[in-house]
Amino acid sequence: MDHEDFQSILSGLNDVKNYMKGERDGFAVHQAVDVRAIRKAARKTQKQFADTYHLPIGTVRMWEQNRRQPDLAAQALLTLIEREPETIERIMSQAPA
Repeated sequence: MDHEDFQSILSGLNDVKNYMKGERDGFAVHQAVDVRAIRKAARKTQKQFADTYHLPIGTVRMWEQNRRQPDLAAQALLTLIEREPETIERIMSQAPA
């Protein structure tokens, strides 16, 4: 790493520090989605959750192991499942697999 790389990293860290103090706008804060908690609240195994909501089982596992984070569309679906699991399950049961 050269001096220019270090200064770039330091500048980014200072931006974050200023944002956290409320002195800088323009950053989006993303909170991790607790997929395991959503699934458990829906009272489903990983397989049941994946099958019910038309998700690949491997994807559900990766999310729960924090190897991957859901993209925005998946986050929206997970939020709906978290808030209205029975309604979303009913809707998904009518959707083509």
